[in-house]
Amino acid sequence: MRRVLAATIAATVGLLLGAGVIPATAQAHGVTTGATKGGYTPPPIDWGVCTRASLVARGAQCGFLVVPLDYAKPKGATIKVAVSRIKHKSADADYQGVMLVNPGGPGGSGLGLAILGEFVPDGAGEYYDWIGFDPRGVGSSVPALSCDPGYAGYNRPYYVPVTKALEKTWLAKAAGYAKACDAAGGALLDHVKTTDTVADMESLRKALGQSKINYYGFSYGTYLGQVYATLHPDKVRRLVFDGVVDPRRVWYDANLDQDVQFDKNMDVYWAWVARNDAVYHLGTSARTVEKKYYATLEALRKTPAAGKIGPSEFNDIFLSAGYYVYGWESIAEAFAAWVNDKDASGLLGLYGEPGGAGADNGYAMYLATECTDVQWPTRWSTWQRDNWAIHAKYPFMAWNNAWFNAPCLTWGAKAGKPVEINGRKAPASLLIAETYDAATPYSGAIEVRKRFPKSVLIEGVGGTTHSGSLNGIACTDDLIAAYLATGALPDRVRGNRSDVQCEPNPQPDPSAAATLRSAPDSARAEIREAIGAR
Repeated sequence: MRRVLAATIAATVGLLLGAGVIPATAQAHGVTTGATKGGYTPPPIDWGVCTRASLVARGAQCGFLVVPLDYAKPKGATIKVAVSRIKHKSADADYQGVMLVNPGGPGGSGLGLAILGEFVPDGAGEYYDWIGFDPRGVGSSVPALSCDPGYAGYNRPYYVPVTKALEKTWLAKAAGYAKACDAAGGALLDHVKTTDTVADMESLRKALGQSKINYYGFSYGTYLGQVYATLHPDKVRRLVFDGVVDPRRVWYDANLDQDVQFDKNMDVYWAWVARNDAVYHLGTSARTVEKKYYATLEALRKTPAAGKIGPSEFNDIFLSAGYYVYGWESIAEAFAAWVNDKDASGLLGLYGEPGGAGADNGYAMYLATECTDVQWPTRWSTWQRDNWAIHAKYPFMAWNNAWFNAPCLTWGAKAGKPVEINGRKAPASLLIAETYDAATPYSGAIEVRKRFPKSVLIEGVGGTTHSGSLNGIACTDDLIAAYLATGALPDRVRGNRSDVQCEPNPQPDPSAAATLRSAPDSARAEIREAIGAR
């Protein structure tokens, strides 16, 4: 699901390769295309070397999958989907097929996630070819959408529209971004729905010569997997969904749900900071720390930190504390440095340097997909009513999230209708969710468990981390390994509840933070970064 605007733009590393749709001819791509009675038949992928260091180090292969811009016109214009592959290390007799991976977003680059298999315990990942890909319009795929590289920056307007002038400023800003996307995206914008990416996954299955795929999806990637399994249940072998999207709530309502849980998760964070007052000196109660946060936010409305970090940037910095337990220490350190010493270096480091055509890609494609998957409310009065109502009780993220999505109000491309998710024909599947996941609230995992009657749900009890599997929690990760190795799942229990209860990703110990940060796991950090773009 979505991430703070500046962080999305900072984390996305896609390269803008073209603003319009590339005319596809066999001569232009050096391939031939065609349609068969079974649908579009892609040409073989021309595998070559990768350029990303993590992929090169593992001997990965990279290439492009050529697909139609519009599957209704399979002999028309084509685009290219960037694909990576790390081949199985097991004996061929133990080979279990391809494992497609999606990090979420929508708009997240998945090319680097071919390395995910090495984090599966007991060598269970070695039975698969791990396939990363940048969905159409994203990252290294061609074309990659960018709308306004300067849209995210410093000193943006205050998120909460406490005056009509602020409201008008944000409405104009959001409408301007939608207009810029309309101009930059051209025909591509009409063909970046979830169903278009599902069709590309089918083409990828064919190009890889597989009768079925295995799939590991994070966050929005769980919804992508739900749609694929609904439309192609006979083409799925094993499914892992981590951070499960509620298919009833796509997408306007899903964002309102996020606002509530993010606010609650920040209460957990404030309490953690208070328990560690000996380190941060920000207060010994959650209420005191929270009041200090809001007082600082108000002060930044008048005088931005270092002339750059205003209230909107300040709020953005703290959002990741509601997403994950990772990085809690860095946020608290930056908060303390500013409040206690007026040192803005930590805040500036966390916010990063926003902007750039490639970096804008993640946000652009997030909107391009969500704004067209389903029709959003077309009356601003609906957004006003709903967001003010939530802000009254849960103010931390309500208006930040509203403006993040506001370009959908005037989006130029026509919206479609979402697929009715039905997993009755899907194979036995594994669902993973922490109890207080804010980006994809836990109710979504319960709903998908009902719709996929052969699925089993692992709950990280009491946790606040989003999509945190394969991070060293043995209870969860060992069950993933067993499922990928043999297809074995724990017994499914009766009722609408989790089937297995595990410990969540643990809250950090700030006394160990300096040691941990001095020797980071670069590969795992890359995975977190990719998943964080959702």
